[in-house]
Amino acid sequence: MGVGLDAEREFDAPTFHTFYGYVSIIAAVLIYSYRQQLKARLHLLYGFGGLFLAGLGIRAMLIAYAN
Repeated sequence: MGVGLDAEREFDAPTFHTFYGYVSIIAAVLIYSYRQQLKARLHLLYGFGGLFLAGLGIRAMLIAYAN
């Protein structure tokens, strides 16, 4: 959604906000790629992965509002 806003409306997001967006996309891809290797502990992978992504989202919002 952030990429769409950035492209369509020419909205300039803060640099760190954009950085956290790209890191979260990379993290989601990595979590998805490890699903077969950690099939026995899939809930643990998704649980910690979800917490990591939530932390990135909260941090990105805090940085955006602090500036």
